[in-house]
Amino acid sequence: MTLRSTDTAHLAWDAAWQSEAGRADWLVPEPEVVQLAARLRQNGARRALDLGCGVGRHALALARLGFEVEAVDASPAGLAELAKGATAEGLEVAGHQAAMTDLPCTDASFDFVLSWNVIYHGDPQVVRGAVAEIARVLKPGGTYQGTMLSKRNRHFGQGREIAPHTWVDEAGEGDKAHPHFFSDAGELCALFAGFEVLALHQDDHGKPGHWHWHLVTEKR
Repeated sequence: MTLRSTDTAHLAWDAAWQSEAGRADWLVPEPEVVQLAARLRQNGARRALDLGCGVGRHALALARLGFEVEAVDASPAGLAELAKGATAEGLEVAGHQAAMTDLPCTDASFDFVLSWNVIYHGDPQVVRGAVAEIARVLKPGGTYQGTMLSKRNRHFGQGREIAPHTWVDEAGEGDKAHPHFFSDAGELCALFAGFEVLALHQDDHGKPGHWHWHLVTEKR
């Protein structure tokens, strides 16, 4: 697994995934993910990738809907929890330990790629690399659903700016000591220039000031 110098947030998450308390907030799939995935499945989508799967909440949800699912994460602890969950439910999910900028997947092989709270962990080079990989593995007309950090987020501007729009806050909680990339709407649309943006809105994820972009796109 080849990681770029600012693609390090998985280290914090790997530590979190090793305890029950660290996993507790990441076990229930997001309703909007399940709703979109169910609609896509009904319309004939068959193969799905959960990029940055964590402990597997969305990968398992996709498998329950009848998708053929692959899941990628840089955290071995997260992948181990995914495997346990899949075994317990009798579900088929192929897990891979890999960097988001170097996916072990063939070109144009997925109808749906999901990456929830993942690809903004890095500098602009890492983020662009992850978006390029998403475009590579999606089929033409395939759907991408994901989140990005908004510049309205209260952590924007906290700590040190190590690259354009990229901040590290050594005093911050959780993974904030690792690089985080922030964008406004125009920058986000430019980043996904190879996609048709179908939906875009902001949500604070239930915590005041924790603004994230939620987007759904279609590969051109």
